[in-house]
Amino acid sequence: MRPLFTIHAGEYLVASEIERRFRRTNVWVPSRDTGVDLLVTDRRSRRALSLQVKFSKDFLATHMEPAFQKQLRACGWWTIDRSKLAKSLADYWVFVLQGFANRTVDFVIVPPRELARRLVSIHGRDRKVHTYLWVTEERRCWETRGIRKADQLLLAHGEYVNRKRDFTPWLNNWAPILRLNRG
Repeated sequence: MRPLFTIHAGEYLVASEIERRFRRTNVWVPSRDTGVDLLVTDRRSRRALSLQVKFSKDFLATHMEPAFQKQLRACGWWTIDRSKLAKSLADYWVFVLQGFANRTVDFVIVPPRELARRLVSIHGRDRKVHTYLWVTEERRCWETRGIRKADQLLLAHGEYVNRKRDFTPWLNNWAPILRLNRG
């Protein structure tokens, strides 16, 4: 093991949120890169689940027009290597969206297989895919890369409908961690 140790901002935010919400849960950081950023266990360390954490700066403040500023909480951008996603050992991938304007933090907690399925249905089968996740003030989450400006405005105003782009079921959904202590 290397003597120098750091975690990135997203890992810190996820671990802190888990410790705040689930007092009877332990969060562990692996000593080397295995494709799992955090290991979460019940308080007796008998049951575990693994997380791969992805963090993005908030593009809302720096790249979005004024028409979107009040309706959106945060906008993130990630580049995902499909082979890494397919080989992922993590039970869940967690996308961290830290909104700077309103000081919000949202988490999209999605199983890698579901993420892969969604990305193929939205963007096809390219080796690398750029994905944009937007969180609205109405607490909805959408994958928005490639949608038309008119649809972006509908999305911002709560009028957009597209089941394959809707990531709301995984927005701040901590149910997998809650189940650790119930099993």
